[in-house]
Amino acid sequence: MSNNNADEVSPVEEGSGEVPVEPEDQSESDLGRAVVDDMEIDESSTDDLLGGLRIESTADIEVPDRLVDQVIGQDRARDIVLKAAKQRRHVMMIGSPGTGKSMLAKAMSQLLPREELQDVLVYHNPDDGNEPKIRTVPAGKGEQIVEAHKEEARKRNQMRSFLMWIIIAIVIGYALLIEGAVLLGILAAGVIYLAFRYSSRGSDAMIPNLLVNTADQQTAPFEDATGAHAGALLGDVRHDPFQSGGMETPSHDRVEAGAIHKANKGVLFIDEINTLDIRSQQKLMTAIQEGEFSITGQSERSSGAMVQTEPVPTDFVMVAAGNLDAMENMHPALRSRIKGYGYEVYMDDTIRDEPEMRRKYARFVAQEVDKDGRLPHFTREAVEEVILEAQRRSGRKGHLTLELRNLGGLVRVAGDIARAEEAEFTTREHVLRAKRRSRSIEQQLADDYIEKRKDYELNVSQGEVVGRVNGLAVMGEDSGIVMPVMAEVAPSQGPGEVIATGNLQDIAQEAVQNVSAIIKKFSDEDISQQDIHIQYVQSYEGVEGDSASVTMATAVISALENIPIDQSIAMTGSLSVRGDVLPVGGVTHKIEAAAKAGLETVIIPAANEQDVMIEDEYKDQIEIIPVRHISEVLEVALVGEPEKDSLVDRLKNITGQALDRQVGHGGSPSPQ
Repeated sequence: MSNNNADEVSPVEEGSGEVPVEPEDQSESDLGRAVVDDMEIDESSTDDLLGGLRIESTADIEVPDRLVDQVIGQDRARDIVLKAAKQRRHVMMIGSPGTGKSMLAKAMSQLLPREELQDVLVYHNPDDGNEPKIRTVPAGKGEQIVEAHKEEARKRNQMRSFLMWIIIAIVIGYALLIEGAVLLGILAAGVIYLAFRYSSRGSDAMIPNLLVNTADQQTAPFEDATGAHAGALLGDVRHDPFQSGGMETPSHDRVEAGAIHKANKGVLFIDEINTLDIRSQQKLMTAIQEGEFSITGQSERSSGAMVQTEPVPTDFVMVAAGNLDAMENMHPALRSRIKGYGYEVYMDDTIRDEPEMRRKYARFVAQEVDKDGRLPHFTREAVEEVILEAQRRSGRKGHLTLELRNLGGLVRVAGDIARAEEAEFTTREHVLRAKRRSRSIEQQLADDYIEKRKDYELNVSQGEVVGRVNGLAVMGEDSGIVMPVMAEVAPSQGPGEVIATGNLQDIAQEAVQNVSAIIKKFSDEDISQQDIHIQYVQSYEGVEGDSASVTMATAVISALENIPIDQSIAMTGSLSVRGDVLPVGGVTHKIEAAAKAGLETVIIPAANEQDVMIEDEYKDQIEIIPVRHISEVLEVALVGEPEKDSLVDRLKNITGQALDRQVGHGGSPSPQ
C-alpha cells in the first residue's frame, strides 16, 4: 500500500548554515544570485588578463557555497535550470563533454524545493510471496519501523527458544527414565529443534526491507545513473539459489531499489542518454509518466523474474545529457516527454572574452584548488597563464573555452607538480610544465609521430622551387605540422586529368575538384592533353579536410606556368571555385609549426586573422599575411617579377569586378 505525504518544506542549502526560506518568498533571481565577493577591482586595468582583479593568489578569491553559483559561462543553461528547478521540469542538455552538464544537474538538486522526503519499505505479502507490498513513510521513519520489527522478532524468537529448550529438556529427561530410550530421546530432541528453527523463519519474514532510506538526506536526492545497466536503473530482485526446503530468502528481502526509486523527490541525471537500450528508455518513460514503477527481476532466467512488487514512487526530475549524436539514438517518445514537459538547452563551447568573465575564470581556478583540497594556491601569474590557455583553446579571437573539465585537468596537473616540489604556491612555470605534461594520449601519439618524422622530413625553408609549397596541417588536438605539397605536369595519353595522392579522404578529394575548376579558369595553358599530378608528401596518416586547397592551387599554377615559389613561405586556407580564400581551423597551431620549422612567412585566410593567438616566443619569428583571394596568395608566394606580375594581372582581370567588390567592402567569405 502507498502512503504519500508531500507537505512542502523550505529548501536548505547544503552546508550553508543559513535560516531556511519558504519557497514562495524566494524569487527565481534569488535562487540564481551569485555570491558578491569583497575583492577589489581596479577599474583602470579591467583589460588585463584578470579583468582588473586585485589578488596575490587564489587564496584571496572567495568560492561560492552553492554549485549553481560556481557555474562558469553557461548563463543560458543556468537560467533554464533555475526555471526548471522552481517548476520541477525535466531538462535535456546537449553539448560537448566537459562543459558543465553534470555540475548543473547537481546544482539543480540543491535548488529543488525540499519536499518531505520519503523512505520506502517493502513487506512480505502473506497472500502471495511473489508480490511484496510497498509502503512509504516520512524520511527517518523507515529505520525506526525496521528496528521495531527486529526488536519484536528478537523477543518472539527468545520466547520461542526458551519454550523449545524446555520441551527438549522434558523429552530427554523422560527418555532417561525409560531404559534403552536415550537414543530415541536425542532423535526426538533434534526433530523438535529443527521444527522450531523452521517456524522461526516465518517470524523473520515479517521484518520489512528498507528499500530507500532518506534519513540523512539534507537536500533533494541526486542520482547519477550514467551508464547504469537495467537493474541499477530500474531496480532488481536478486537471484536465490535456494528456492525451497525452508532455506530460501524471502522475496521482499531480495528486492533492490533502482536509481529511479532513489531519485524520488529529487533529480535523476543520465549522461549519454542514447547509450541506454530501447527497452530501458521505454521503461524510464513509463516511470516518468506514472510517477511510480514496480520492481521485478531484470534477468529472465533468474528466480527474481517471478517477483514483482507493488508500484514504488518515482517522482523525480529528469536531467538527460549527451553530445549531438545523443538525439539520434534517443527514443523519440522519451525525448518528446522531456521536451513537452520541460526544456532543451544547447551548451556553449565558448564565451566572449570580457573582464567579468576573466574574473570568473580566476574564480574557477580557485574553485578547482578548493575542490581538490591538496593543491597549493595559484599565484597571480599562474592564473593569468591558465586564462591565456583558455583563450587559445577556444580557437576564436575574443573568446574563452567553456570545456572546463580539460582546463581543470591542467589546473590539477600544475598543482600536482607544485605539490611534488613542496612549493608554497603554484607558479606560472608549473602551469607551463603542466601544459606539456597534460597532453591526451592522441596528442602524445601525434607529437611522437611528428618527432620521428623530423628524421626523414623533406622540409625546405630557403630558396625557390617550381611546383613545391610548404603546406600546414594539424595532427591530434593542437600539434601543427609542415606538410609539403608538390605538383608536376606531364603529357597525357588521353584526356587530361588531375591525379592527387597522399591518402586523401572525401573532403580533401572534393577540394581537388575545386582546385581543378580554378586551374581551368585561371591558367593560360591548355591542360586538356596534360595530366596534373599532386602529391601530399609524407601524409601517411591521410588528409581529411580542405585546408590545403590554397597550397594545392599554388603548387599546380606554379608547375603550369613554370614560376618558382619562395620556400621560406608556408600557407593554409580553403578555396571556393571562384578563387576566394576561405577560413580554416587550427591556424594558431599551424603558424607555430611554421615558426618551429624556421619558415619566415605564413599566408592565412583574412577571416582567420582574428583567430591567431600564438605564443609570445613566436611573434618575432614569423610574419603573418592575411589574404582574401588566390591572386593575393600568388602575389606573395611566387618569385620572378615579370612572369609573376603577368600571371597575377591576368588573374585579376579574369576575376574582374567580383574581386574588386569583395575587397572594396572589406568583407571576407563565411566559413564553408
